[in-house]
Amino acid sequence: MGRAIFVGLCTLDVIQLVSRPPGGNEKVVALRQTVAAGGPATNAAVTCAHLGGDATLVTAVGRHPLAAGIRADLDGCGVRVRDLTPERAASPATSTILVTADSGDRSVVSTNAIGLHVVPPDDCDWAGVTALQVDGHHPEVALAALRAARAAGIPTIMDGGSWKDGTARLLPLIDVIACSADFRPPGGVPIETALRDVPWVAITAGAGPIRWWGPGGRRGEVPVPRVDVVDTLGAGDVFHGALTHGIAVDGLGDFPGLLARAARVAARACASFGTRSWMHHTDTWMTGAV
Repeated sequence: MGRAIFVGLCTLDVIQLVSRPPGGNEKVVALRQTVAAGGPATNAAVTCAHLGGDATLVTAVGRHPLAAGIRADLDGCGVRVRDLTPERAASPATSTILVTADSGDRSVVSTNAIGLHVVPPDDCDWAGVTALQVDGHHPEVALAALRAARAAGIPTIMDGGSWKDGTARLLPLIDVIACSADFRPPGGVPIETALRDVPWVAITAGAGPIRWWGPGGRRGEVPVPRVDVVDTLGAGDVFHGALTHGIAVDGLGDFPGLLARAARVAARACASFGTRSWMHHTDTWMTGAV
């Protein structure tokens, strides 16, 4: 089933569906609301677990009352949590998210991991682990995990949502990076130049085809399934979780096939509201076209 470790951000997400975002000094009534644990690595771990993988999230949660909601959600999703800040009394990072009903577009306000210094653990159970994913948050923890995984011969994957402080130090230890259109190296450096030392690269473009390249000059495009979009929130996280799960189970032998499967899962997530409801639908999306 594949055992994967995910290192990165964990937030508490308050997600509200609105007919339109409010203007200045205006209130609107939400059409729907949901609360869940969030963050790139967190949603990816949830996706991996939903697809049948063994997922462990290494992150910072703490003991604030709001942390109980995070733990309950992840426990219900089958994700084990290695909390590196168990005694931290401050509130966990929270995200306020508005999703526009007609378009599925989302607006996000979050503190992320700003001002939070997390120390890497002295030990980690790597027995049976077949993939490691990092999202670039908590860079010192990510760096330590990547070094350990590289020493153990475990494939490493990076969610390149955006360029962050510390990204340059992580790239030499990455086997696979999947980037969004927001991933822009500093100084106007072309993305292919910035990622020249990463063996496998995928560039997502929303509903557009996924560009990829790999060793030996191999490259190509993978189409993204078309769906009636309800909510794009977390679609990239779901894509990365499905990709990591595929690598954990099957390795990197068929990279385009792994991308195609991950794209199907992410497209399915876009067809429902929030970051969890897509998992409760039963249809043929896992094996066939969406």
